[in-house]
Amino acid sequence: MTRLGYQIPNFTYPGVASEGIFDSLVSQVKAAEASGFDRVLLMDHFYQLPGIGDPDDSMLECYTTLAALAQHTTTVRLASLVTGNTYRNPAILAKIVTALDHVSAGRATLGIGAGWFELEHESFGVAFNTFTERFEKLEEALNIILPMLRDERPTVHGKHYRVTDAINSPAPISRIPVMIGGSGEKKTLRMVAQYADESNLTCDLDEVPRKLDALAAHCDRLGRDRSEIKVTKLVMMVIGRSHEDAVASIDTFIENHGWPAEVVELMLPRLTIGDPDAIGEAIQEMTAVGIDGICLNLAANAHDPDLVALAGQTVDAAIG
Repeated sequence: MTRLGYQIPNFTYPGVASEGIFDSLVSQVKAAEASGFDRVLLMDHFYQLPGIGDPDDSMLECYTTLAALAQHTTTVRLASLVTGNTYRNPAILAKIVTALDHVSAGRATLGIGAGWFELEHESFGVAFNTFTERFEKLEEALNIILPMLRDERPTVHGKHYRVTDAINSPAPISRIPVMIGGSGEKKTLRMVAQYADESNLTCDLDEVPRKLDALAAHCDRLGRDRSEIKVTKLVMMVIGRSHEDAVASIDTFIENHGWPAEVVELMLPRLTIGDPDAIGEAIQEMTAVGIDGICLNLAANAHDPDLVALAGQTVDAAIG
């Protein structure tokens, strides 16, 4: 299960042309693997997200890229944080994740969520549906994907998806863990309790205890042992060798991306910024509330493999 995950949310790097993006990714994941990370995770998006960049910034397709990164790594598990369920037929997604498991010699993890980025859906002609329908789709999809990942042949004739005796051959090499991303207490965490091995929370730190209580309540009601589920938190981080270096990195990122004042005001409180000592203290505060692991990203300075390594070593030591 995830203890320390490295998410890559950004493919726009200073001085790196589009043809150099993948080489930069390889340098990052090698540094991550060598410094204590046990997961490498990509966003499953086709446009860059608000707050990180513009829609026309570079964005590589998630699963193709994960399969390529598998050839440059040996130990880290590979996943999306998280797959947008709406973007793919669930039976085909099961085949995709199984193929990733084979090309990585048994290192695939399925991260999945209901999907939320409306602009991508509209631009690509993917049905966005209502909030309720997206969660209906996610649950139907899980009832197709999970049996296929366990070498079963599901038949599901649901409101949104239909499969009949769906075959997944060859079966995965490993027992692929399932992570559901999101913090919704009624729908998301109930599905975590019912279907998942891991939960990834995106809420503020002061909300985490309430989310854990909600998850425990769902487990009690469904007869699930809460200790079987590991909970991680996504952390947007800017680390520097000194506090001044970290601040300079985020200042340069803001300038390069042209963030207006209102975006700066919105995003800065969500970032964990500082030198290794400050970052270590912040991570210890996070783990003290009861989470089992950290997934972090370094959107502002991940192009520097030395900082990826510094982040891994710092957080690995803080988690203990």
